[in-house]
Amino acid sequence: MDEELRERLRGAALEHRPDRERMWARIERGMSQDPPPGRVARPPRAPMPRLRIAAAAAAVCGVLVAVPLAVAWTARDGGSGQPVAAAPSRTAKATAPAPALSGERGAQLPAANGPVSTRGMVDPGSNAYWAQSDVLVTASRPLTSLTVELRVALTGGVTKTDAWTSGHKEDYTLSIGEEGGFLVFRWTLRPGRTVPAATLTFAGQYNHAEGERDASGDDFTVRSTFDTGISASGGVFSPDG
Repeated sequence: MDEELRERLRGAALEHRPDRERMWARIERGMSQDPPPGRVARPPRAPMPRLRIAAAAAAVCGVLVAVPLAVAWTARDGGSGQPVAAAPSRTAKATAPAPALSGERGAQLPAANGPVSTRGMVDPGSNAYWAQSDVLVTASRPLTSLTVELRVALTGGVTKTDAWTSGHKEDYTLSIGEEGGFLVFRWTLRPGRTVPAATLTFAGQYNHAEGERDASGDDFTVRSTFDTGISASGGVFSPDG
């Protein structure tokens, strides 16, 4: 069969519009007629439901009906012949709220957040009458703001003595005072200053009653800002240094 004949047959199939009403009538008429003379009549059967008749009609004209359906499917997706995938819906990105700056135990915050990791420890140089608590802050990139808060529980005769940082002292403001049952040491980076990528120590010193002091009630919080976001971390103190 040459290509011209194929094209003519394909065009005729595409233009064909089956007369479904005539087909229904012919099928129903044929089923209701008596058998021809000389043929044994079959026992009467219940009328065939219209649904079964429809199936028979579809089988008779299945090839001709399939062509218009294929054309309709192709028209839906612009001629590709494949289902058109629905575009994924865009959903708003969830944004975590900024952490609270104060008022909760540091143990509820992570020890590492973004480019900043932290650790709290009782300095091994502490003795039976005096102690130093250290907050170590490690930044993997420069910080444009930084606040370090060390909270020492006012138990066993705790009284402040001094405080220091291994960073540039003039870059920070320092406040020491009693707040809510704690001796609070707070270092805040001055506006316009930057903390380099490094590990810094922030130390608070205090006297206490004679004996080994329990530091399990102490905590710390570190809040910082870097070039692409903010972070907060904190925790309690390791008594073993």
